[in-house]
Amino acid sequence: MMQAAYRWTCLAVLLLMTGCAGSLPDKPPPGPPPGPSTNAAVVSLLNKARTQSTAGRLHEASASLERAVRIEPRNPYLWQELARVRLEQGHYRQAENLAAKSNSLITADGAMRKQNWRIIGQARTKQGDLQGARSAFDKAAQY
Repeated sequence: MMQAAYRWTCLAVLLLMTGCAGSLPDKPPPGPPPGPSTNAAVVSLLNKARTQSTAGRLHEASASLERAVRIEPRNPYLWQELARVRLEQGHYRQAENLAAKSNSLITADGAMRKQNWRIIGQARTKQGDLQGARSAFDKAAQY
């Protein structure tokens, strides 16, 4: 009986936390890509993916981002964009892994790490990993 009450309390707290964080991670601002890329093909693919994603063509957006990642596999911004699309597609495990990959490539961008941890938290929430989600949101709050 106490275990059920504890679970409901944890679920309520987590739902409040995710409600404060928003249902999906913030969309990147329109305009040039935020990442440090001077490769015209990557910039073009990223802009194309953003347009496709905004239009709801998530499968096309993911294909564009995958091509960009093949060109610049060490660009954390591309991995984060792909994680966002995967989250929107409902591919939660992939979104979590891609955001973690992005974090592994970041050198000093705290805001970007925060967004990656939010993506991880939301993916874990959707997978039912409430404790893992809370941990991810706590890490996001550190940035």
